[in-house]
Amino acid sequence: MIGKLAWKNIWFKPLNTILSILLLTASVAIITVLILVEKQFEEKYQSNLDGVDLVLGAQGSPLQLVLSSVYQVDDPTGNISYDSVKVWMKHPYVKKAIPLAYGDNYVGFKIVGTTPDYIEKYQAKIEDGKVFEHNFEVVVGADVAEKLNLKRGDTFKGTHGSAAEGEVHDHGEYIIVGVLSKTGKVIDNLILSNIPTVWQMHHEGHEEETIAENPAHGETGHVHDEHESDMTIDEPNMEITSVLIEFKNKMGVFMWPNIIAQNTKMQAALPTYQMNRLFDMFGVGLNALKYLAFGIMLISGISIFIALFNTLKERKAEFALMRVNGAKRSQLLLVVLYESILLCVVGYLFGTILGRVGIVLLSKASESDFKLGFNPMEIIWEKEGLLFGLTLLVGLIAAGIPAIKAYTLNISKTLANA
Repeated sequence: MIGKLAWKNIWFKPLNTILSILLLTASVAIITVLILVEKQFEEKYQSNLDGVDLVLGAQGSPLQLVLSSVYQVDDPTGNISYDSVKVWMKHPYVKKAIPLAYGDNYVGFKIVGTTPDYIEKYQAKIEDGKVFEHNFEVVVGADVAEKLNLKRGDTFKGTHGSAAEGEVHDHGEYIIVGVLSKTGKVIDNLILSNIPTVWQMHHEGHEEETIAENPAHGETGHVHDEHESDMTIDEPNMEITSVLIEFKNKMGVFMWPNIIAQNTKMQAALPTYQMNRLFDMFGVGLNALKYLAFGIMLISGISIFIALFNTLKERKAEFALMRVNGAKRSQLLLVVLYESILLCVVGYLFGTILGRVGIVLLSKASESDFKLGFNPMEIIWEKEGLLFGLTLLVGLIAAGIPAIKAYTLNISKTLANA
């Protein structure tokens, strides 16, 4: 009964009610987006970084090297000689070294030359087919296969560089020999081949020699008679883009950056350090958005207080008549509190929905630009529960003074002045 009366009362002045709900909705939506993005981004950041203590690559920006080699969201700093880097890859400190080579993409999805160790690092499984064994055989990530409707046995030609709008190679056809299971990691958005494939595609000296009939594809391509002319990773002057290093002895993390910088033309970037720096820079913007959201929530609380206070003035006679007809003081107090709580609950529900709509839009944009998606349906009970409690607290504080005034209402004086 009290709840029903409170619901009718909050629509006594619909414009005030709508304004209060809109302010609460905006603040809850912003905070919800920040909660979900922060948590999911940290999870993706950490899961992709597992097993990578250091990245070896060409000199330049260490952050750019990390972003391009670990997260595949930037252009590489350049190429390095495989002959020079393999000495470091075989160092006693090294537990695992995974070379990477970039060059082409297919409809915006990077084609990365690497070894089967890269698939193992991300704990991906071959869902259909097998791992690449020969040049121009590729394995596609789960998201690539799903979005482009690719399957084992399909063939395609790559586009030079990292931009989907680049020049399509008129030679060299890739054949899909395997499709990976979904991992939720960066590998889902990659097309993987062996490293000689990347080198052979861009090695001008080999282009004219290797354009021949490809019996595996059944048409003219950039592959050779059978697989006997496959290049190997030990070809002279072969270059790669970077190497992901995992150490057995963690002393390498502290020693190698200086040693590499002083003795080679390469750089050794520490991904954890670089990503922490990036988060610190982003943290300023995230905190500003949080303060903005809490500021809007405070304004919504003030709006609720003003609406309830003004409404109470206009409804004193109504409350006095309720008391004459047997309503208790506590019931009047509860009516005012319920009005505020109902506003807050409606604002919270709309804010939660709007926040998840925002996540969907953000996810589409980030998938397009960075191949990074967010799950709008995830519920973070602890933080979102605290947000709900904070929203109710704002409503209770806003309703405090009007509720007390309703509780202490002087019936005779109010009716005499009515």
